[in-house]
Amino acid sequence: MKLLVLGGTKFLGRALVGAALERGHEPTLFNRGQTNPDLFPEVERVRGDRTESLAVLAGREWDAVLDVATFLPRVARLSAEALRDSVGRYVYVSSVSAYADHSIPQVEGAAVADLDDPESERLEDYGALKAACERIVEGAYGERSLIVRPGLIVGPHDPTDRFTYWPRRIAAGGHVLGPGNPSDPVQFVDVRDLAAWMLTATERGLSGVYNATGEWMQFDRLLDECIAVTRSGAEVTWMASDLLLAEGVEEWMGVPLWIASPGWEAANRVDVSKALAAGLTFRPLADTIRDTLAWDAEREWPRAEGVGLTAERERELLALAFRRADRSG
Repeated sequence: MKLLVLGGTKFLGRALVGAALERGHEPTLFNRGQTNPDLFPEVERVRGDRTESLAVLAGREWDAVLDVATFLPRVARLSAEALRDSVGRYVYVSSVSAYADHSIPQVEGAAVADLDDPESERLEDYGALKAACERIVEGAYGERSLIVRPGLIVGPHDPTDRFTYWPRRIAAGGHVLGPGNPSDPVQFVDVRDLAAWMLTATERGLSGVYNATGEWMQFDRLLDECIAVTRSGAEVTWMASDLLLAEGVEEWMGVPLWIASPGWEAANRVDVSKALAAGLTFRPLADTIRDTLAWDAEREWPRAEGVGLTAERERELLALAFRRADRSG
């Protein structure tokens, strides 16, 4: 297939292009050339800023476009309209954040969020903005559109460090703070598994909406697997969510993957049965942990700021947890 990739050199786009080349497809990258400009030297690059114009692509044709790089409706509209007669299929990467209610099972037919302010471009409205982009793509392409809703995407080259925090922290050993209850759910998908399935879905001409994250697991399974892979001997002490919230600990970013606020009970239990039936598969968790650590040791950019507990803050919280355990014992 001839594929147009909007972006293609950072995380999911990078994995998509690499997998496309392995399968013998012909990707063309359209981006500004600012992120990893020397990556994939064998691939055609077209320079441009999709937020302003896609006119440089006029007169070209591709079997599909893979749009991995926007949550802004005005940008999605610009590309959807510009490429309407140039691509056979529009594959848009949305997010499970698009769902309106995260307290109920998130299946593909559930309601999505609406923007209170149609002109908003605030990151705080991320989910509703993604839903608005979905509507634009579906409205322009109909059955020629494929909407992919991942959850947390993890693995090598992850710029967010949300998953990477845990293998790295467990590898350091010692006493580790576990957030909430060991049985609390976590859910994520390896970027390479997501990329492989997106290509398969595009090859098969799938259309419609698919949740495409991982199957949920208990939090302690993730940390136990990190301990097994790293052989660090780390010891996890679990601290109840209400105590962490009372201490002002930030969910999701302050302690990555941890969600405790009311109204988000289903956020880490997204139904992926539709994508599984359509061929989505997952590599062993140990492989994701091992490969993420190997990349982190030689990463191409600095670690993300403000993600995870600092060593000092973790020690403070662990001391509090130990004191409470002594009193209750």
